[in-house]
Amino acid sequence: MAIAQPATTANSKAFESSRPNVLMILADDLGYGDLGCFGRQDIRTPNLDRLASEGVRFTDHYANGAECTPTRAAFLTGRYQQRIGGLECAIGTGNVGRYDDAIRLRQTNDLGLPVDEPTLMSMLHDAGYQTWLCGKWHLGYEPKFAPHLHGFDHTFYCIGGGMDYFHFLDTVAGYNLFREGQPVSADGYFTDLMTDDAIKLIQNRNDSPFFLYLAYTCPHAPFQGPDDRQVDPLPLDSPLWNQGDAPPDVYVKMIEHMDRRIGDVLKTLEQQTLASNTLVIFAGDNGGTRSARNAPLSGFKGSTFEGGIRVPGMIRWTGKIPAGLTCETPCLTLDFTKSIIQLAGAKPSPEKPLEGIDIVQHVLDGCPPIDRTLYWRKQRGTQVWKAVREGTLKYVAEDRPENQQESLFDLSADIAEQQDLKSERPEDFQRLRGKYLSWEQEVRRNRRGRPDPLGATSR
Repeated sequence: MAIAQPATTANSKAFESSRPNVLMILADDLGYGDLGCFGRQDIRTPNLDRLASEGVRFTDHYANGAECTPTRAAFLTGRYQQRIGGLECAIGTGNVGRYDDAIRLRQTNDLGLPVDEPTLMSMLHDAGYQTWLCGKWHLGYEPKFAPHLHGFDHTFYCIGGGMDYFHFLDTVAGYNLFREGQPVSADGYFTDLMTDDAIKLIQNRNDSPFFLYLAYTCPHAPFQGPDDRQVDPLPLDSPLWNQGDAPPDVYVKMIEHMDRRIGDVLKTLEQQTLASNTLVIFAGDNGGTRSARNAPLSGFKGSTFEGGIRVPGMIRWTGKIPAGLTCETPCLTLDFTKSIIQLAGAKPSPEKPLEGIDIVQHVLDGCPPIDRTLYWRKQRGTQVWKAVREGTLKYVAEDRPENQQESLFDLSADIAEQQDLKSERPEDFQRLRGKYLSWEQEVRRNRRGRPDPLGATSR
C-alpha cells in the first residue's frame, strides 16, 4: 500500500490529494467490553458504534503495553518500546521512575522519549503533513521531551498520566496542562477542551494532509463527569483518584461524553468534506482497570492477561475499507504506525525499521490468516509481567524475585485464560517460553543502547 513520491511537479497535486488525512483516537484505560460495539449494553456509544459499523472492528487488537506510556512510545516510534529504554511501564506521577532503568534515567533527568528517536510525527512532518497533538502525552516531564520537539506542529496536552479534569492538577499537586511546551490556563472540562482544540485545527487547516493525534484521558481516574466541576481542585486523598473503584454512574457518563465529543469531530470531518479522505483509527492504550468491564477477558490493566492488553480497536476509511467488517487477526498498536507511514508516503529510518504489519493493507486484502508472534513485557519494581502469543496459543508469566508463575493458554477455547495447559502441552509451553526469552534478549535495552544484563529481576 506504499505510495511512491511523484517524479514531477505536474502530478504533485494529484499525489497530495491521494494521501489521506489521519485521525488517531486513543482512549485511556478503556475496558475491552466498555463499548456498545464490543458488547456493553448499559453504556450508550452511538458514535463509536457507528464508526465500527462503517469500517472494520478488530476482535483481537492488543495494546503494545499493559500501561499507557509503553503503548504510546510504541505507537509514536512504530517499534517495540523495549528498544528505547526506560519506558516499559508508565512514568510515575510527578516524573517518577518505576524500575531500574527508569529510576537511573530519572536521576539524570533523562526519563522520557528522546528527541533523536525517529517518530511518526517527524516522518509525517518531513513528508509534508500537518501534525497535531490534542490530549495526553505522558512520554516525559522534562522540557527536553516536550511533544513539539518531536515533530508536532501544534500541541495542547496533559503532560502526565492523569489530572483533575477541571483544575488540571495531579495527585502530587503538579500542574499538567500545557501548550507548545509551556503551562497554560484554561476553563472547562478537559475532554471538551481538547476536542474543541482539535475541531478548530481541522476547520483552520491548510491544503496539506494532516495527522491528528487525539489522545483522550478518559476514562482514566480521577472519575469526574462533565457536570462534576467543583470550585476547588479535587483533594489529593479523594477516593475518585482510585483507578479501581470508580462510581459506576460517573464512569458511564465519562465514556458517553467522550463518545459524544468524538461524534462532534467526525461531524466536523463531514462538514469540511474530509470524511472520504480521512483514515480514522480508534483504540485503547491498555486494558481496563477494575472499574472497567473487560468481559469476557480475565485480568486488568498492568498485567499481561488478556484483560490487561486486549483493547477495542477499529478503523474507518470511507470508500476504501468496506463497511461492516470484522477482522480476527491479532494486531498491535504499532501496526497502525506502519499503515500510516505507508499511506503517507513517508520514509522510516533504515537504521530503526518499523516492526508492525500494514494492518490497513491486511484488511483490504480480506484479513487472510497470517503467521505472526506478538510479545509483551512490563516491569515495575522487581515484578515483571511477560507474554507471547503465537496463533491462538499464549504464554503468560508473572515474575517476582520470590517466585515465578507461568501458564499456557489456548485462546480459541479459553479466552478467559482459566485452563493452564503447560502440563498437557509441554512442548508448546517450552517453545513459546523460549521464543519469549530470545525476543527479550534481543529487544530489551537500557537508554545507553547496550543490551540489558537481564539480572535477578528479569529472569
